[in-house]
Amino acid sequence: MSVAGKVALPRITGSTVVLCLGAGAALAGSVLAAVALPGVWNLLAPLLCLAGLGVAWLVWFRSRQALAAVGGQLQTMAASGEINLVPPRALGSMGQVVSPLNSLLESARNQIERLKGERRELQIHARVAETEKHNAEAIIFSISDAVLVTNRYDELLLANEAAEKLLNFKLAGNQRKNVDSVLGDATLVQLIRDTRSHGRSFTRKVVEHVVAAKGDGRTFNVTLSCVMNGSDEVSGVVAVLHDVTREKEISRMKTDFVSNVSHELKTPLASIKAYIEMLVDGEAESEETRQEFYEIISTETDRLHRLIENILNISRIESGVVKVVREPISLSGVAKQVLDVSSPQAKLKNQKLVEKLAPVYYQVEADHDMIYQAVMNLVSNAVKYTPEGGTVTITVGADERRNTGFCEVSDSGLGIPADDLPRIFDKFYRVQANNKMAKGTGLGLTLVKHIVEIVHGGTLSVTSEVGKGSTFRFELPLVK
Repeated sequence: MSVAGKVALPRITGSTVVLCLGAGAALAGSVLAAVALPGVWNLLAPLLCLAGLGVAWLVWFRSRQALAAVGGQLQTMAASGEINLVPPRALGSMGQVVSPLNSLLESARNQIERLKGERRELQIHARVAETEKHNAEAIIFSISDAVLVTNRYDELLLANEAAEKLLNFKLAGNQRKNVDSVLGDATLVQLIRDTRSHGRSFTRKVVEHVVAAKGDGRTFNVTLSCVMNGSDEVSGVVAVLHDVTREKEISRMKTDFVSNVSHELKTPLASIKAYIEMLVDGEAESEETRQEFYEIISTETDRLHRLIENILNISRIESGVVKVVREPISLSGVAKQVLDVSSPQAKLKNQKLVEKLAPVYYQVEADHDMIYQAVMNLVSNAVKYTPEGGTVTITVGADERRNTGFCEVSDSGLGIPADDLPRIFDKFYRVQANNKMAKGTGLGLTLVKHIVEIVHGGTLSVTSEVGKGSTFRFELPLVK
């Protein structure tokens, strides 16, 4: 094995050779000047020394230039943040010095480019996540139902305006607070906690809950859902409160309506059937008895007909399919027609009908038949619930300042208790204290309200005092 195989020889570069030649030339010149040919070499020796020194200075100068170029490149990279390689050709024979540096810089530049790419991807993901967050918040805030969002520690994260109004709190000052310190409804807090603790097995459930809001209890369907993270762990709960108070009220009203209609239809039908059976069985032996039975059957049939007509009219108005023929009509003219028809009924009870009618040129734009039916119902009720010898007064006038015409029907009858006044226009509602005074379906005043307010956009009101009578008044806009 050779020596070269055992010992690592130093690498000899072009600069090293030049430097050695220069030094050797300077040394040779000095020796010759001293010993060899004093005459000739005395002249050449200084020149050789100067040449050697020049070559050494040139090597030193080029090395300094290379170091300055490398330093300048590093300063430029530090200032700009960009990594650029040092061009070896610009350094000449010293170019090999920067090769390891360029390798290091190339590796660093590749690493930085990779990190920049990852940073751009993270920025894109962050912007997408922020956009999705804003979209989710916009959706939640636009929902009319109350929405609450909590985290895994039952802390409030998000709530829309409907939830703030319903539960009387502000999200701005209560975010990241525990729900039991924010929500005043202990049952709702417990529902949220139970849903979060049960996790996936109760991902979604709906319960009915009464929330006492602003002094009145309202019924809500509370929908609770668990929010799961990527590890299938519960990270929070979403609660949506949907107000079903009105729906339950409508359902109750429908049930009551069917029940009341069945009862009201059953009563006259039972009476008609009973008297017909007595006639068939021959229990009415005299003509006078038979005539009495006929009148009762006729009366109950008329009652049944009115009930059905009232139900159909109310249904048509509520469904919007009623045909309305609007034309200028005189309320005084309509009232006069009603008085003519009602006079026989009033005379049977020895009642006095008083009319206070405005001039006929005061007109309203309305459906004649509907307004006639409304006035007729009011006058009929007044006659029915006024004792014998009483007074029923119809007043028709106009308020030019407010551009309205009005019709008032007053009586000196039994009056309506204060507790019954708020419900007097409800379907099938009848004042229990006055039931013995007269029979009725409980739909007449409901129909009047529908005709005046829903069909014609007017107003209907009532004032009453027990033992002194009642006054019903409706107003409609005058024809200009």
